[in-house]
Amino acid sequence: MESDLRQLTRDEYPEGLREIPQVPTHLWLRGNLPPAGHKVLTVVGSRDLSPYGQEVIDYLIGGLSGYPISIVSGLALGADAAAHRTALSAGLHTMAFPGSGIAESAIAPRTNAGLAQKILEQGGALISEYAPTSTPQPWMFPQRNRLMVGIAQAVLVIEAGERSGTLITARLTGEYNRDLLCVPHRIGDPHGYGSSLFLRLGAGLVTEPAHILEALHIPEQEETSSSEDGSQQLSPNEELLLSLLTAPTSREDLVTRSKLPQGEALTALVMLEPVSYTHLTLPTNREV
Repeated sequence: MESDLRQLTRDEYPEGLREIPQVPTHLWLRGNLPPAGHKVLTVVGSRDLSPYGQEVIDYLIGGLSGYPISIVSGLALGADAAAHRTALSAGLHTMAFPGSGIAESAIAPRTNAGLAQKILEQGGALISEYAPTSTPQPWMFPQRNRLMVGIAQAVLVIEAGERSGTLITARLTGEYNRDLLCVPHRIGDPHGYGSSLFLRLGAGLVTEPAHILEALHIPEQEETSSSEDGSQQLSPNEELLLSLLTAPTSREDLVTRSKLPQGEALTALVMLEPVSYTHLTLPTNREV
């Protein structure tokens, strides 16, 4: 058994999980719970994540870099994995609630076992109410969703089709008195069914990171210079992208030329936005 695996006492449960109607009888943890004072944002969406959904996650979650926020998701394929990866790239604490136990041998899907390890290496957490070596069963996923909602102050829906399990999570958000936030989609986009439905019912509309900060009651940071001469101090990825902006360039071409992973490149572009977007030419038919 992993040396960092432990069972929490009821007093150690995150406050939100002590308030929900069905408090978990057992709760297992690997890694670190959010630092004191952090707000928790749960991110949910389709396993069949669209390119638009990926860009939205990179933009919104990447734009929260530097804020006391922990990103929660379910370690599934698609939106969950993208949310965790972008949080790691942005230096944010992230927690995964897999629909299985959290022993290394039980992590599912196996394709995300490496991601689970990176979450732990960067100070995040894996949490489950199931025995550590429990393998995933269909009934586990909707049950664990209540924990993802309960621990959060707000839930962000990226994409949800008409039959998506994300719809159940969104409904739980209202029942648990958490803020529901939704990303808009083009009319007729099947990935946007859930967002359109809940926006009509009064969910918060999110089109930029500032809207998430507002929902979490976190004041926006004033832009400050980190160097004595007033110039912006850049990360290596940001410096690389800026060096390639010698002429107006589309975002796709810039990401390709950089040879960076798409998530890292788009996160760096978010941080460079005031500088780089003056040099970018974006196609008029893009959704973001």
